[in-house]
Amino acid sequence: MAPYFIGKQIGKQRKDKVWAENINVGLKDSLPLQEGRYVKITIKDQGTGIPQEHLRKIFDPYFTTKEKGSGLGLATSYSIIKKHAGHITVDSETGAGTTFYIYLPASQKDVSVEPEQREVREVATKEVPLTGKGKILVMDDEAIISLAVAHNLKKLKYEVETARDGAEAIDLYKGAMESGEHFDAVIMDLTIPGGMGGKEAIKKLLEIDPEARAIVASGYCNDPVMSDFKEYGFSEVIEKPYEISELIEKLNRVMMGYK
Repeated sequence: MAPYFIGKQIGKQRKDKVWAENINVGLKDSLPLQEGRYVKITIKDQGTGIPQEHLRKIFDPYFTTKEKGSGLGLATSYSIIKKHAGHITVDSETGAGTTFYIYLPASQKDVSVEPEQREVREVATKEVPLTGKGKILVMDDEAIISLAVAHNLKKLKYEVETARDGAEAIDLYKGAMESGEHFDAVIMDLTIPGGMGGKEAIKKLLEIDPEARAIVASGYCNDPVMSDFKEYGFSEVIEKPYEISELIEKLNRVMMGYK
């Protein structure tokens, strides 16, 4: 995915809740970033704040102080920002609110394109539509993700079914095998809060079909399964968020037998 660029400051006073600015990061800055130009996004609230003993844990997967909550929101945000070569920090004081600082690489591209040039450029870079063939099972506990992936794959002529967790995915896979309509590939979310995730599901899947081909998907790029996916039984890996073209490339590799 392309780097982000914001050309001017949004919000001129600190009373604004969200604003952005262009900055330069150098060796003297205490940020774990490469030197260069960045967009610094500040998100500030006036809430109750975060206790100091919780601050160092808020980006950990599943950490939450809520009775009902997955604890994955900030962990996912952290993973996405890191994937884009950025960084996120937080300052908070109990009773005085919380401020998040997000740093993302600034694009070096010239965006001042004349309308005529823009039209030519768009036509020249327009991609040839991809088409696919095969039956795909998409497993993700977030309906918005599974439905979006299924919708895009169906537009490309794939047959698609969805599952909310590993248990449902295994049942659907078994049913397809018994009916003679085998799934050509499975896309599995690595982590399913309160349910069977990809790490456990792939073991059961390979027990019933040693030739099963599965792609593991996750926003936690530092998970050992993501870095050593073949050792866990997966044929491919893809990091969230991903573009449909990237997913199609992985599916093609898996379905052609490049394990």
